[in-house]
Amino acid sequence: MHQTNSIIMQASRAKIFETAANLENWPKILPHYRYIKYLERDGDRNVVIMAATRSGIPISWTSEQIIDREKTEVRFHHLKAFTKGMFVVWTFKETPAGVLVEIAHDLSFRVRALAPVMEPIIGDFFIGHVANRTLRCMKAHLESRS
Repeated sequence: MHQTNSIIMQASRAKIFETAANLENWPKILPHYRYIKYLERDGDRNVVIMAATRSGIPISWTSEQIIDREKTEVRFHHLKAFTKGMFVVWTFKETPAGVLVEIAHDLSFRVRALAPVMEPIIGDFFIGHVANRTLRCMKAHLESRS
């Protein structure tokens, strides 16, 4: 499964990157995030339990977060839950219209025979919806502060 969500934001690339990397503030600026719990904290590598809602349905997962300041990327590797093994990469690209923020999700389903059934549920219903809402809310937060 490959799912990509993107949006153009009107803020500095550095500010957008730092906002995306700072998970501690996500529940304060993203109304669909219930909490972020740090299991391990080590500068640019963290292990967290992330919890959000999708239209009132509670979801949570455990992720390793890597903040790559050299590449200006925020990467996640899901360690537990239905999305175990998923890789997520946030990228930030300067364009004439603003900063293109893209979230790419890649997941190989453990039971390949179930992929045709699971992809629309996990990919579109949950991941696509939550990622789009995350981007829209982060954009609103950042642009209201500019």
